[in-house]
Amino acid sequence: MHTRFLMILPLAGARMGAGCREKTPTPGAAAPGDPGIESAHAPSLQAPARQAPAAAGGLRFSAPEGWKAETPSSPNRQAQYSLARVPGDPEDAEAVVYHFEGGGGTPQANIERWIGQFRKPDGSPASDTARIANRTINGIPVTVVDVSGSYTGSMMAMQGAAGPKPGFRMLGAIAETGNGLWFVKLTGPAPTVASWQPGFEAFLDSLATAP
Repeated sequence: MHTRFLMILPLAGARMGAGCREKTPTPGAAAPGDPGIESAHAPSLQAPARQAPAAAGGLRFSAPEGWKAETPSSPNRQAQYSLARVPGDPEDAEAVVYHFEGGGGTPQANIERWIGQFRKPDGSPASDTARIANRTINGIPVTVVDVSGSYTGSMMAMQGAAGPKPGFRMLGAIAETGNGLWFVKLTGPAPTVASWQPGFEAFLDSLATAP
């Protein structure tokens, strides 16, 4: 099990924009970024998550067993995991935790942008099939998004993809803490994302702020 404890830095004069985009950082410089967010079934490949130790001013969470921790590819990625594909899928899924010192935009703006990264088979927006739910987890307001279709989002650009990826799914969450917004995103081929949904739910259940 990979456990990550994060200290939240104070937000500097947060300007809540309409959403932000993750940029490749200049070596030695912390660049502003772009969260991408997105909730699915099949055999569970992971055990329930356990809480990490807390400390003042931080957000804590625990990665389920089977989530392979990787070195974050940008300063805005506070944690990054590879989730093994199920047989028949073309690639692994990815789970990322984002936090931005500048705020990261409003929850609604990010939700609209994430859903806008998907298209139905006929090319129309997937907004009418996306599911949005509001929860309170350990006292933290959390918005959860579940959307499927052909993916045209930022992860593709980072991977050098030539075009939309059909049959993808995104499970995402926005946690509203006293120190700003945190974004959780699980993206990949739909069957693989479905197989890891119990772990995604366990990950969300582990979210907690330090006393």
